[in-house]
Amino acid sequence: MPISPFAIIVLAILVLAIVVIFMGVKSVPQGREWTVERFGRYTRTLRPGLNLIVPFVDQIGAKLSMMETVLEVPQQEIITRDNAMVTVDGVIFYQVLDAAKAAYEVGSLETAIINLTMTNIRTVMGSMDLDELLSNRDQINVKLMKVVDDATEPWGVKVTRIEIRDITPPRDLVESMGRQMKAERDRRATILEAEGTRQAQILRAEGLKQAAILEAEGRREAAFRDAEARERSAEAEAKATGMVSEAIANGSVQALNYFVATKYVDSLKAMASAPNHKVLFLPLDAANVIGAIGGIAEIAREAFGPSGSRTDGNPPPASRRPPADPAAPAPEGGPWGPKA
Repeated sequence: MPISPFAIIVLAILVLAIVVIFMGVKSVPQGREWTVERFGRYTRTLRPGLNLIVPFVDQIGAKLSMMETVLEVPQQEIITRDNAMVTVDGVIFYQVLDAAKAAYEVGSLETAIINLTMTNIRTVMGSMDLDELLSNRDQINVKLMKVVDDATEPWGVKVTRIEIRDITPPRDLVESMGRQMKAERDRRATILEAEGTRQAQILRAEGLKQAAILEAEGRREAAFRDAEARERSAEAEAKATGMVSEAIANGSVQALNYFVATKYVDSLKAMASAPNHKVLFLPLDAANVIGAIGGIAEIAREAFGPSGSRTDGNPPPASRRPPADPAAPAPEGGPWGPKA
């Protein structure tokens, strides 16, 4: 059965309608934006989701990613302010905020950002010394980000971070820096050791000084105590001597014999009890000791008898007897009585 021309026309219209619908409906993925151009001129931007355009009149221009993007900065050689050559590379993090500006304000956006960053790296790092370059990497990143972000703002781009990844000085320069660091650490170690020795000597001297002061104070205190003890002993001896003198003045000379005899017997006891004395020679008269003992008995009779007479009928002591005849010769003997 032949197909009529009307059916062919209707079928063609249906196919054309389907094609037009497909050309006018656009689905934009999440994280992307498309620009729309009408007869080659930018008109609007399509957001993520389902969008409609006029077929055969509007067309899609640029398809841009709105997510944060990472670009690598190639290695380049930089001469620092102190004429040291280093090799530097890094990374850039940026995000497109305005799709129209990013598409139509600059050609080849990524290439422009990379070249702009490399130029500013040479400018910023070339104005610093090598030591500053190696120790102030954070400051370099901040300066670079500010400069590049200001330069890319007309392109609808926001630079979020710029990181210097590697700074490589020449090998001979690295060796020199190593020797310098070693010398600096040796110097610090020497200074710390000298400071420790000095502090130890100071503390040792302080200790010796304190010990000498304490020893002197101890000697002074001991001397004071010894002097005080000798003073007390002298006072006791003087008091005992005064009491003996008073006893002699009030009584008889036999009181003095009593004390002398007591000391005499104590001395003999000490000599006899010495462990290294096996034989004791006594070059003295034993009658003197007996006389001393007799003197002690006489003192007892004087102390306990009535004044001027004795209850036992014995004659009065020598101190109360009538004086002897001066013409008569004095009997021989020692201080303790007549010689036996």
